[in-house]
Amino acid sequence: MASDEEKSENFLPSSDDTSDSEREDGGPATGTEEPGTSRGASVDQVPVYVRGPAAVDVTPDKDGGVTKEVIRPGYGDERPGTGDTVYVHYVGSLTDGTKFDSSRDRGDTFKFTLGTGSVIKAWDMAVAAMTRSEVCIVQCTAKYGYGKRGSKPKIPPNATLVFEIELLDWKGEDISESLDEGILRSQLSEGDGYQTPTDMSTCNVHVKGKHGDRIFEDRDVTFVIGEADAAGVMAGVEQVVKKSKQGARSKVVVKAKYAYGSEGNREYNIPPDADLEYEVELKSFEPLKDSWKLNLKEKLEHSENLKNKGTDFFKVGKFKRAISYYGKIIEYLKDEEKLDDETDASTRSQLLLAAHLNTAMSHLKLQDGSEARSACDSALKVDPKSEKGLFRRGMANLNLRNYEDALADFKAVLDLDPENKAAKNQLAIVAHKIKQIKENERKTYAGMFEKFASEDAKKAEKLQVWKDGDKQEKTAESDAAVNAATDSGDHSAPTDQ
Repeated sequence: MASDEEKSENFLPSSDDTSDSEREDGGPATGTEEPGTSRGASVDQVPVYVRGPAAVDVTPDKDGGVTKEVIRPGYGDERPGTGDTVYVHYVGSLTDGTKFDSSRDRGDTFKFTLGTGSVIKAWDMAVAAMTRSEVCIVQCTAKYGYGKRGSKPKIPPNATLVFEIELLDWKGEDISESLDEGILRSQLSEGDGYQTPTDMSTCNVHVKGKHGDRIFEDRDVTFVIGEADAAGVMAGVEQVVKKSKQGARSKVVVKAKYAYGSEGNREYNIPPDADLEYEVELKSFEPLKDSWKLNLKEKLEHSENLKNKGTDFFKVGKFKRAISYYGKIIEYLKDEEKLDDETDASTRSQLLLAAHLNTAMSHLKLQDGSEARSACDSALKVDPKSEKGLFRRGMANLNLRNYEDALADFKAVLDLDPENKAAKNQLAIVAHKIKQIKENERKTYAGMFEKFASEDAKKAEKLQVWKDGDKQEKTAESDAAVNAATDSGDHSAPTDQ
């Protein structure tokens, strides 16, 4: 629980249910969206606000809880949307004119994400109704502000608040997968429900594209997520659709890399490296049916279509897309193991085998030996004598440098088909690599033995030198002792008996 001192530092709460909340503090904005602190700022007065006839109720229920009165109009008719990052200046005061916070006093612009509950409810409502450069006065009751508990020590319980807000600018939500601001979306309307299109959903969309002030495209189009380019829909627009609810309308700025890139588009007279602006409306969408919603016949029919689409993507080098289609076949058919009808059972096995084999081939094209080998293992569970399964697993093991395993796989292919030229060629390649490895190992070990033998010889030579030196030293000491005894006339030294 925040202390009173901590609570006094910030005065823009996150938008929880402050009307009946039992919050311990006023819910100040947190993290990067913290508006700053009032510490050091003078607590002075601003003119008492008297709501005028131009004030507009901006609450959804029109209960008068949040009113907005324009004191300096902005320009244009565009307004920020949910998810946009907005930049504002503000001065907050009580109804008696007591100022409790001001970004202007701090000299810091305040930014927050609109419509996500990162500020009090009154702010989300009022700022969404502003135009660029507009200045307005917003008055809100405690229900849309800090609630019945207030925020000690500056904001009393059940306080009605007054804010002067200037909307400086905003930018759209970055929905690009790499978060490089290549696709910036501003939502004009959020749409209905909570679901968004998933991979392979069929979408009905209206798109209107602009280059500068020129509208070059304005049409209804239906496409499948993952296949938008087949309908002439650019990647940036497809990404917007994937992030939209049914009925949502968005304004989007699409950078060239997500539009027509360095080539441009002759049909639409779009020059190279051109950024574009789109309005996109997702009218409706239909997800690909889940497995549990389909009977066996439907699963087999869908799987045949998925196989054909996957193969089309494979042929044009879109291997990851192909893998997603083959994967859907596996999802549909993997649990359909006990089938009474022989024809259905055979069709199921053929489709499942093809899905695993084609998945393996796609991974081989992507140089992913591990995933390719796994797919081959699955294929060989369906048909242990699949030449393609054994051959492709051999290629996967070769990719992984598991040469002994690759050798076994290619030999297994030749056991099934002694005339298989591809297997013979790969067998020769693997055998040569194994021979090279063994030869390199022999040379390495031979070099190591020579090195060790040389080191041992040097050690022995050093040891012998040390021994010879020690022996000479002891002989010299003995001679010295005898000489010393003779010189002193000591005849007690032992002699031979």
